[in-house]
Amino acid sequence: MNENKRQKRKEEHIELALQSEHALTSDFDELTFIHRSLPEAALQDIDLSTSIGPLAMEFPLYINAMTGGSTKSEAINAALAEAAKVAGIPMAVGSQHAGIRNAELANSYKIVRAINPNGLIFANVGADVPLEFARKAIDMLEADALQVHLNVPQELVMPEGERDFSGMLSKLEKLVSKLSVPLIVKETGFGMSLETIEQLKGIGIHYIDVGGRGGTNFVHIENERRSKKDFSYLKDWGHSTVISLLEAKSVSEGLTFMASGGIRNPLDAAKCLSLGANAAGIAGPFLKILHEFGTEGLIEELEEWKQHLQTIFLLLGVKSIHDLQNCPIVLGGKVKDWCEGRGIDILALARRTIQ
Repeated sequence: MNENKRQKRKEEHIELALQSEHALTSDFDELTFIHRSLPEAALQDIDLSTSIGPLAMEFPLYINAMTGGSTKSEAINAALAEAAKVAGIPMAVGSQHAGIRNAELANSYKIVRAINPNGLIFANVGADVPLEFARKAIDMLEADALQVHLNVPQELVMPEGERDFSGMLSKLEKLVSKLSVPLIVKETGFGMSLETIEQLKGIGIHYIDVGGRGGTNFVHIENERRSKKDFSYLKDWGHSTVISLLEAKSVSEGLTFMASGGIRNPLDAAKCLSLGANAAGIAGPFLKILHEFGTEGLIEELEEWKQHLQTIFLLLGVKSIHDLQNCPIVLGGKVKDWCEGRGIDILALARRTIQ
């Protein structure tokens, strides 16, 4: 693809992402925690620390992949990196294909490590890249982990997108066996099914970001770039983050899950953690805060999320993420219907007890 066209597409993505809105209702609303009138804990007792394999995190939040590869995106990544540094949370960059192919664009990604030299930073490439590209992406950022994104629906709706997805599993298998940092396979807003997770587990993948439907909608974004806008009927394609985490329950042994997609507030993040995620990633909402209130506004927002998560933990009488993952949670509505159809045991979730 012509590099000017690639940069133009990157900037169109930013503008359309800023314009997009979360749905008024969400599968998160179908999950209800059990209130504890006697939590027997204090706010100071709450430990929010977690880990993604060897990567220790003080808080179970990360700024998920957004952008890179254009002049505008360099300024955004710089601001996000500053906020991540001050708040002490990890950050992922957007797809680095542009920076790998064109050295002049690499600084739109490198700026993240320059600003945050000691933070956890995730590199990002597509599943179709050769091993040497993946290594270049990691080296570009001195990255602590590599996100490999899956985005078949986006590519198919994108006017200039990929049309051949054969051999992706074998490419992923080669990457995971050759890289020196954790490889996180990440969906981009379409979620994951049990079948997909089993495929990934079968080739040795240990870290998965389910990237569910409900947040930034890349089918909608790419359809808006089409002259006829003829793929509008696919705007709800895929599985929500809630459904994806529930799909993962039966094959979770040996896997570490991260959750992103449609997380609107700290309560949604807590629900993700309760369903088995070790961390929750947010992209679009943080981009909008940055756009409206600047870097200081985003730092304030991140600090509020951390404080509010502690509050939610206390309301539930849990002191750690391990406790939260044993906390009872009741499912209703369409989520309940889905679980019944797919054979997922919702009674076990509702009757869990904190050890």
